[in-house]
Amino acid sequence: MVAGWFAGDGNDFRLLGTRCSACASVFFPREDTHCRNPGCPGGELVEVALSRRGRVWSYTDSRYRPPSPYVTDPELSWEPRALIAVELAAERIVVLGQSVPGVTVADLTVGMEVEVVPGVLNEDAEKIWTTWHWRPTGVTA
Repeated sequence: MVAGWFAGDGNDFRLLGTRCSACASVFFPREDTHCRNPGCPGGELVEVALSRRGRVWSYTDSRYRPPSPYVTDPELSWEPRALIAVELAAERIVVLGQSVPGVTVADLTVGMEVEVVPGVLNEDAEKIWTTWHWRPTGVTA
């Protein structure tokens, strides 16, 4: 888990970004030092919870084992995952993330509504590392 990128669980799970008080630009991943908008004189960066739902802007599948921080065991079989770029209209940004397990590129279409849900990045006997996944609305997987 990357501290400060998301919070909550279940229906309260949200990605966290920052909004510039001067130009209203929203950033994810969060920006904590300066406004990245080159036309902005700079303002205070305030944490904001991003919209839970958005629309598929683009998607693809990953055909390779991901690099760190993802942990994979080369001895185990690996299955491709759908990667989804989701447009958050209210924030005017696109956020990339994996689909929930079981959702493939065959299940996706540009423009379909998806929602952010908690997911598991990795787990061992002592700890579960959390991340976010995108799930088509109406799917309970």
